[in-house]
Amino acid sequence: MDFETILAGARKAALEAGDLLLDRLGRVNRVEHKGAVNLVTDADRASEALLVERLTALLPEASILAEEGTEVNRSSSLRWIVDPLDGTTNFAHRYPVFCVSIALTAGDRTMAGVIHDPTRAETFTAIRGQGAYLNGEPLDVSREGRLDQAFLVTGFPYDVRESPRDNLTQFARFMKLTQALRRDGSAALNLAYVAAGRFDGYWEEKLHPWDVAAGTLLVEEAGGRVTGYLGRPFDLGALHLVATNGKVHDRVVAVLADIEASGVLPPLTG
Repeated sequence: MDFETILAGARKAALEAGDLLLDRLGRVNRVEHKGAVNLVTDADRASEALLVERLTALLPEASILAEEGTEVNRSSSLRWIVDPLDGTTNFAHRYPVFCVSIALTAGDRTMAGVIHDPTRAETFTAIRGQGAYLNGEPLDVSREGRLDQAFLVTGFPYDVRESPRDNLTQFARFMKLTQALRRDGSAALNLAYVAAGRFDGYWEEKLHPWDVAAGTLLVEEAGGRVTGYLGRPFDLGALHLVATNGKVHDRVVAVLADIEASGVLPPLTG
């Protein structure tokens, strides 16, 4: 299969969706709540409709799974996994940290991915086995190997108000152990930034395939490491992950494992 041609088409679709989002930034007409802090806007849905149309034309045999409800099942093992607007809360508040994420999977493996940040005109791309790129330039993960000098990023789940597994215990622990932490509200961009060497590592719980399908490929192709939360092999059905430059990976996983072993939180599931 010609993944280069397919990725070029997906990249074109992502840029078109990004233009749509920029056009609507600051003038969202409708915001709905999927949960207490989980938003969806008319821009999410318009971006998703555009992407589904473009990606179906590009590869008609592929299934589609998109965040805002589009699910098309076909007999092929190929599937598009799409987040039409990752960082919806940011977008709704005109905070310019959001992106479009598109991945093409074959079975359980991501084969190609693109993450487009329209506010910075940055487009991250990868094909399995062919490296990761930002606007056509090769990406490499960072070289930091000390946890106390590491720059990490994470996110909080949408049930943060109700669930004791709210990531606050982990956040507080890493705050004491690292150089700095960030939380900026876009899992896909967090992973892209690990691939670009801007962050040394990322962890998060209660994720979905559209959050991570493209970004995890970027990290791996840039020379990083992706596993499940406690170092287990990662798969797209997992709800949690750790993605790092590889050099601080075992240290990050060890901190998370120590918290799990302490019994201060309900058992990790998924």
